[in-house]
Amino acid sequence: MTANETAGRTDAAPTRRRSLLGSWDTPVTSYYLVLGLTVLLVVFGLAMVLSASSVRSITREGNAYSIFLGQAVYAVLGVVALTVTASMRPIVYKKLAWIILAASLALQALIFVPSLSVSALGNTNWIKIPGTTFTIQPSEIVKLALAVWLAAVLARKGELLRQWWHVIVPAVPVAAVAILLVLSGHDLGTAIILMLLVAGALWVAGVPMRMFAVGGGLMAAGIAAMILLQTNKNRLGRIDAWLGRDCGVGDACYQTKHGLWALGTGGWTGVGLGAGREKWHYLPEAHNDFIFAVVGEELGLQGTILMLLLFGALAWAMSRIVVRHPDPFVKIATGAIMCWIIGQALVNIGVVIGALPVIGIPLPLVSAGGSALIMTMAAMGVVLSFARDEPGAREAFAARAGVVRRSLAVVGGSVRRSRKGRSTRA
Repeated sequence: MTANETAGRTDAAPTRRRSLLGSWDTPVTSYYLVLGLTVLLVVFGLAMVLSASSVRSITREGNAYSIFLGQAVYAVLGVVALTVTASMRPIVYKKLAWIILAASLALQALIFVPSLSVSALGNTNWIKIPGTTFTIQPSEIVKLALAVWLAAVLARKGELLRQWWHVIVPAVPVAAVAILLVLSGHDLGTAIILMLLVAGALWVAGVPMRMFAVGGGLMAAGIAAMILLQTNKNRLGRIDAWLGRDCGVGDACYQTKHGLWALGTGGWTGVGLGAGREKWHYLPEAHNDFIFAVVGEELGLQGTILMLLLFGALAWAMSRIVVRHPDPFVKIATGAIMCWIIGQALVNIGVVIGALPVIGIPLPLVSAGGSALIMTMAAMGVVLSFARDEPGAREAFAARAGVVRRSLAVVGGSVRRSRKGRSTRA
């Protein structure tokens, strides 16, 4: 169901809906599902980062907890970001969309400043915070900004999106600028996620399928050209490794090979949390891009299935907001964020199991990384803001708050009467 097809839809406020979920299907179900699943994934990720990074932390710092403690700090900052974004009304995002996008693109452009840019593993996608040792990845901010901006622009188009010109202008040129800025730092993985985000926004907005066919063909041709025409042969080497070339330490296929060994070693139940062997300098980026392999090794098939179920439930919760909310802006923004987070999770898992070549993107909410975790949690806060704005949700929250206040008043009155009785007897 597209945003335009459901733009005029309303629901009876706080009455409970009758469905297969029965009493669970209430106006606040989406909110608690998104919040609960986000917390579960972050906590699960912190536990796995502690396990996967302990050996590297000892080697570098002599302390098994150094990487974990840094990730815990990022998680706290992520909670702050989530709280701030969740407290804002959807109308605020709609009004600030252009400003947020312009600021994020300006930040991304700082990778061209030699004194600020930082390169790693062939990518120049980080910038230093002046006067500190910290870096940020501005492309993570671009993801959220582009999702909100596309929603603000496409929501105003309505039925005009059935015409080529209105689909292309201004959405496609501006999105292309954002993607090209990221590609200028040689980060093809993040650029692909941005393409998925744009496709999700256009799909929910109601763009006809024939336009998707043309756009998909152009996107595939562009990715192929970037792989074949790039100068350092890094991407082509990854494709070659993925197709089965023999590899040794340092080759592009080395991570995938050891990731598959980790998954195979785990079996059904795993070798036990913390008892994995691949993290002992056999599996590069064990706590980052390949943390799913550590999950499979230490927690087994049951751990990987649990993670897939959590991401699947999160996708369903966000789809529920897309279907239920009457505002096209909310629908499109939620759809774009869903394609970003769930799409990135599927791509990361596809890389670990060898279904895709290594492109260097983390598992959302789980892998180690500061900018990625903070901005993903900020995006989930935006989704929570939308969930609080579902038909009947605000009334339901107000009613529950009233019940809590009355309950506290009753408890307070009982305590006062008890104290008064004791003082009288005294």
